[in-house]
Amino acid sequence: MPPPRLTLLLPAGEAFGAQRLPAPLAAALGRADRLPDAEPGEPAQLRRHIEVLPHGWPVAALTRQEDAGDAAGATWLRADPAWIRPDLNGARLLASGEALQLAAEEADDLLRPLKPLFGDAGAPIDAPAPGRWYLRLAPGARPPAFAAPDEALGADVFEHLPDAGPESRRWRALLNEAQILLHHHPRNAERAARGLPPVNSLWFWGGGALPERVRSLSARVLTRDRALAAIARAGGAQASAPPPALAAVEADTLVDLRTERDLRTLAGDWLQPALDALRGGGLAALRLDLADGRGFALAARQRWRVWRRPRPGLDP
Repeated sequence: MPPPRLTLLLPAGEAFGAQRLPAPLAAALGRADRLPDAEPGEPAQLRRHIEVLPHGWPVAALTRQEDAGDAAGATWLRADPAWIRPDLNGARLLASGEALQLAAEEADDLLRPLKPLFGDAGAPIDAPAPGRWYLRLAPGARPPAFAAPDEALGADVFEHLPDAGPESRRWRALLNEAQILLHHHPRNAERAARGLPPVNSLWFWGGGALPERVRSLSARVLTRDRALAAIARAGGAQASAPPPALAAVEADTLVDLRTERDLRTLAGDWLQPALDALRGGGLAALRLDLADGRGFALAARQRWRVWRRPRPGLDP
């Protein structure tokens, strides 16, 4: 059996600023093959490694299937609890979903006034998990494309809400009514007394139905992103949280390091051990896939490219 391949999913190179790699890694990166530029952005980055047909990224349906096993026969939309704080320039998403640390009884109480609102709108709401709330839509429904919460975190929410067409306006109106119902909910006063953020809004995202086919290009996916893990498992991969640093790689593996911002930590915990495994025969190939669309392929034979100049950083 040939050695496995390892792919590291990384943030855009600008996320590391002017940080620099240790000399051995800078030399190895300089000798690597630069891959053709791909579509930038995290959604496109993930689609390079997991094929979903029909094309899309129906997070809500796939996580619903894992949470409740009843996703078939409907379109789903995540409507996760959210904390939005107004400021002088608009309003910012500060936390959503599991980051709000809701207890089951809190989620039940917060949902109670929302159920008539969404039920009357033909989109019943429920929460099989306290931090993951769902709207069940009719089969074939086409909700607007909403941004994932990670894309909008810390940003002005109005820049991430669809605003074109009557369907988008309908969803914005529903969101406004939900915010009114949540604003004075007694549970939020209790949370404030405990130093916890309020649940004063919802975050719609991940709409779609169960796909016809999902295929992961790696046998193992290491990620803390629950949505990515659900899609990877639907595609036949084993999915779990990554270890603190690279361990033995026994099958083709995709490691999600998109939240990493410290280049020296990335180098010490992942890049150098991967390079050592590559040169020792434990890996057949190492690929770095950056969210800005750039990529690098490293191979053991490249160590003879001594004429190439080192590449000291991952910045563009």
